[in-house]
Amino acid sequence: MEDLGSRIARTLRREREAAGLSISELARRAGVSKATVSQLENGSGNPSVETLWAIGVALGVPFAVLVDQQAGAPTLIRVADLSGVPSAAAPYSATLLSASPPGARRDVYLIQAEPGEPRRSLPHHAGTTEHVILISGGARIGPDDATIELSPGDYLSYAGDVPHVFEALVPGTSAVMISELR
Repeated sequence: MEDLGSRIARTLRREREAAGLSISELARRAGVSKATVSQLENGSGNPSVETLWAIGVALGVPFAVLVDQQAGAPTLIRVADLSGVPSAAAPYSATLLSASPPGARRDVYLIQAEPGEPRRSLPHHAGTTEHVILISGGARIGPDDATIELSPGDYLSYAGDVPHVFEALVPGTSAVMISELR
């Protein structure tokens, strides 16, 4: 199985070249350093969720495109083998479990978070809805101005195209998140 860094490197170069952008121009549009983009394309970078979101927005592609595995036979992802993308601002990581296939618009993630600084997200593409099912722990989730406290088994759906937050309240908090674009 291809590791996360190699997948990001391969996909980032493909998407940047398809967009006709230089490394410098992509870095400028994403608000990251040229060295960061170059390192990621060489497979040597260690990006945060925030960096990959910014690059995805600059390229006009969803986050999932940058981290997805190639399609193939049945996909089994063992929890011990997860290689999530950590947040630079919070004890939080997102692991893409299933990217939306062509023609469909949904991605499935496993979220693992610890109490501390909440993971604050900027608005995603217009029309994005996030669906969260809390698996373990406890969390406060939703739009910045209307978060809701969830317990294991609770489901919440909210607009992902407005600022929103995921705040773990209990150690070992985990959730399944489905990002849907209409």
